[in-house]
Formats: sequence, C-alpha cells, structure tokens
Amino acid sequence: MSLPPEYLDYKWRRHGMDHDRYDWSMLVNRKKVDWPGNARVALWIVCALEWFPLDMKGQPFKPPGAMVTAYPDLRHYTLRDYGNRVGIYRLMRTLAQRNLTASVAVNEAVAVRYPSLLKDVVQSGWEVLGHGRSMDHLHHGGLAEDAEAALIDASLTRLRADSGQAVRGWLSPARSQSFATPDLLAAAGVQYQCDWANDDMPYAMRTKSGPLYAMPHNPDIDDYTIIIQNHHSEDEFTEQLIDQFNFLYDEAGREGGRIMAMSLHPWIIGQPYRMRALERALDVMLAREGVWCATGGEILANWLQQQ
Repeated sequence: MSLPPEYLDYKWRRHGMDHDRYDWSMLVNRKKVDWPGNARVALWIVCALEWFPLDMKGQPFKPPGAMVTAYPDLRHYTLRDYGNRVGIYRLMRTLAQRNLTASVAVNEAVAVRYPSLLKDVVQSGWEVLGHGRSMDHLHHGGLAEDAEAALIDASLTRLRADSGQAVRGWLSPARSQSFATPDLLAAAGVQYQCDWANDDMPYAMRTKSGPLYAMPHNPDIDDYTIIIQNHHSEDEFTEQLIDQFNFLYDEAGREGGRIMAMSLHPWIIGQPYRMRALERALDVMLAREGVWCATGGEILANWLQQQ
C-alpha cells in the first residue's frame, strides 16, 4: 500500500524546531537570576490531590495511579483515597513545622468530594493549581477543542469559587496535553503550566491569548516515578532528592538561581514509613544557606521582574 501524497505535507518541515511555541535558547546563555535574600535555590514543593474513579475509562490511556484490577478495584481506589484523607495532613504538618509553603494541584472532583480538604489547604496558605476535572479526564489530541475547553473552564471555575484564589497555575492530569492546550489555558486566565519537562527554569510560550509560562516541574524526580514506577527504596528517594538539590545548588553558585521542584503525591509519600524519607531530604536542603521556599506563582513573579 502506498502512502497518500498529503502524508508528507507538514508546514513545520524546516531547520530548527517543529513548532513556534517559544524561541530556542540554551540555559547556559540566559541572563542570571537572583532570588530574594541572595538565595541560590528556589524550593518549590508541589502536591497533587487527585480523584481516580472506580469505573475509569482510561481513554486514551490509563494515567499513573489508575485502577488496575477488575471492577471494583477497591484495593487501589482506597489507597488513592488514603492520600486525601490521611497522607495530605501529614504533609501539611511536616511543612508547617519547617515554615515551608507549597503549591497544590487539585482535581475539580476533589473540590466537590472533599470540600473541607480544599478549605484546609487554603487555610495553610498553599497556592491552588488547576489539575483538570479528574484523573479520568485527560487532555489529548483526540479531544475536540471545545470539549477540552469545557474541561478546563469547569475545573478552574470550581477551584476559583471554592478556594477564593485566582488559580493561575495548571498541571494537567498525567501531564497530558493536546496541541491546543496552551492556547486554551491562556484563554482561561492561566499564567503558567507545569506539563512540559524540557527546562530547569521558566520560559515564555506563545499562545493566541498572549504569553503562557512553562515552569520546570520534572517528572523524573517525583515520588511516583522513583518509588512506584522505578521501584526504588525510600532511602534511594531521599538520596536522589538530595543529589538533585546539591547539583542545582552548586550550579546556581556559578550560573545564577535555580529551581528545585519537588512533586509529591500524598497517597505515596504520606505513608508513615515514607514520611521520614521526605523529612530527611528537606532537612538536608534547609541546612544550606540560600534556600528560598516559595509557590510557583511567587517564583514566576520574581523571575518575570528580572527579565
């Protein structure tokens, strides 16, 4: 069977990148950034509050943490529920004891099903990010643009009303996007998104509604990837967090401020036998001079002032 002639038609066929979302730039060539208080590293802690339905469709793929056994998969459903009932409060207490703040990505379904949890998050002073409707409502290329816009608008409308925050940050369920997602996010009033993992510092993306900023939120260093997907031990998780921080800290001394993003899922790290692993890593980081703990919105605002 021969290929149709239009198969080779591609408007971005050229030297360079195959899209026009941002200008190409190498991190080492960019202007140095100075964080408040002469800090070397901005510590950005991001927690995810998610809801996984028992009857997940898993379209077009099952997200990390999805149900895996025959319906009703109560074993995995209740473990995910543990994060929203128990684990998140351990994280709140651990961060409060160290005077640390966080950003929290919240499914709309969590705001509906756990309204008191969202209130507790807001009272803790944490920044709320949009995280889609649920972990079974993924953003992808096969989704009609108006349907995707409705998912984004419904999620943001609920979170803004219930949290009282502007909700200017976004993390897609499973970090999945369509080609239209950046345009739809910017049109909905989102200032930054965390789905693209191609940099260690913020950068501007072009959209139909103006700039949308990509924040560095690397999935390689989150608890799901290290502990669940890669099957590493809690001690190895601690070691990898510290290694990531130490390298960024040393690099910042030469090249300007860096961002240490930590991605945490309360149903994973909130288990009693895992909390010490997180606490050890945090204490090592906080023992160094020049660490500024901030929300994603605070980090981006400071970065923008220096551009």
